[in-house]
Amino acid sequence: MSANQNRLIGGEFLVKNASYNDIFTFEDLSEEQKMIMESAKEFIDKEVVPNKHRIEKKDYALIEELMKKIGELGLLGVSVPEEYGGLGMSFSTTMLVCDYISGATGSLATAFGAHTGIGTMPITLYGTEEQKQKYLPKLASGEWFSSYCLTEPDAGSDANSGKTKATLSDDGKEYIITGQKMWITNAGFADLFIVFARIEDDKNITGFIVEKDKAGEGFSLGEEEDKLGIVSSSTRQVFFNEVRVPVENLLGERNGGFKIAMNALNVGRIKLGSACLDAQRRILDNSLQYAAERKQFNTSINTFGAIKEKLADMAVSTFTSEAGSYRAAKDVEDAIADNITSGMSHADAELKGIEEYAIEASILKVWISDATQVVSDQGIQIYGGMGYSKDMPMEAAWRDARISRIYEGTNEINTLLCISMLVKRAFKGKLDLMSPAKNVAEELMSIPSFDIPDYSELFAQEKEIIENLKKAFFMVAGAALQKFGAELEKHQQLIIATSHIMQEIYMVESAMLRAEKIANVKGADNAKYAVKLVELQLFKSVEIVKTEATKAIISFAEGDEQRMMLSGVRRFTRYNEYPNVINLKTEIADYIIRENKYIF
Repeated sequence: MSANQNRLIGGEFLVKNASYNDIFTFEDLSEEQKMIMESAKEFIDKEVVPNKHRIEKKDYALIEELMKKIGELGLLGVSVPEEYGGLGMSFSTTMLVCDYISGATGSLATAFGAHTGIGTMPITLYGTEEQKQKYLPKLASGEWFSSYCLTEPDAGSDANSGKTKATLSDDGKEYIITGQKMWITNAGFADLFIVFARIEDDKNITGFIVEKDKAGEGFSLGEEEDKLGIVSSSTRQVFFNEVRVPVENLLGERNGGFKIAMNALNVGRIKLGSACLDAQRRILDNSLQYAAERKQFNTSINTFGAIKEKLADMAVSTFTSEAGSYRAAKDVEDAIADNITSGMSHADAELKGIEEYAIEASILKVWISDATQVVSDQGIQIYGGMGYSKDMPMEAAWRDARISRIYEGTNEINTLLCISMLVKRAFKGKLDLMSPAKNVAEELMSIPSFDIPDYSELFAQEKEIIENLKKAFFMVAGAALQKFGAELEKHQQLIIATSHIMQEIYMVESAMLRAEKIANVKGADNAKYAVKLVELQLFKSVEIVKTEATKAIISFAEGDEQRMMLSGVRRFTRYNEYPNVINLKTEIADYIIRENKYIF
């Protein structure tokens, strides 16, 4: 059995309250994990940071060289089972490696993520035993690199509409693939390509493993794309003109490619969230150091309240992003362990474990990539005119951050998916969403209490507010579903507003549980600033929920119904004791300024 018997299933955070005892936080890393983290961090500091000037000048060869060195460290195979040449580490450890390998430059982060995630995981999860034995050891060691060919000129978010065709040869021994793929990461140096094509007139696409050396003259690459960011990440079009692929290289089942693609993206999404974490830390550290050194009006700019506000906001974002990522990582890990205990193979167990938390994966992808873009923008602002210079780290950090909101499914697609996946889980009986929605509707008809509660216990008010934010979600989502039913999917702006409420709930609750665990395990003194970070994140989340809920309600409710629901928004986003936001930001900023780095 898994170590966590009280683990919430995917999406259940909306209907049940997690305990800090039942979540994993960054502070819970084992000694082995800390050693792996330090190994990854040391590699980046020694091999990547000193060469960033080369990376920002489209040095594709350097990225390939760095990838080979990461392979020599064993980190390309961190999630590959030991029997196939990998380290076979836990899911939370794979997230940790992705976190610390990815912070210094988006070019390497993208190459690493594409290879270890969507490039390798499809074989790990869906490959035959022969395919795993043949390919995984090479991919785990860095002898070979992989690429993932899904997107086409007319098939982006609608991945199953791809026009690439696969036709069985007359002798039945090969599939002949013809088509075009675009925005293909690692294409310039990949040895192996996971390719999706439609066999005849099948309803769904099918996956194939294509070896570059055996693809023949029909396989060709376009020129390197000239991109806004991740400039040294190899990104090319890939062309297939009657490329012959042995039938034994069909991946998974015929017609099963769409499922492979979506589950590979689930892995990619949750890891993309972790891949943004160290970027936030490094941006904040650079900003702290620059603000200490930069003087205006004969004083360091870190003494100015306007700068302190930005530094504090960056710290809040980073702390919350870490909390959500590692909470979800351990939930996936425990689900995998439970699945293995129930008799599943490791591959099936991992596949089902990741599927279980697809909602959380999309939340993390959206929230953290958005946050990283804001943090990088704040970093530029702190640097002022120098932030706009290519000689400083902020300009590249901002450009690199931008792609995170697009790949692994755009943030808009993932925001919509959060709600559609939640509703599907409810229809399948995995989540009871109707009872909470009904309870909230009844509560709206009651007279609210105006008693002042006792908030002497840590996070007593915060827990009450988060519980109320969940009620706000069910109030809006329940009324919208009741009004539109199956037609709800046509109201994307309404769905997006509702999804944003859901995302804020998961992230701020994760931050609170992390801080509560620090306080209970390490003592209140050690949690002092973590508590302040949570108070700030909750204030921000409440304002977002208030805005999104109001926007949603007035889009579909009228008259008395609208007035009642807007009254509910006020009730469910109310503070009895407001935090002093300006003082909190000043205290957090002063703390990290003294430490001269992100210290949480």
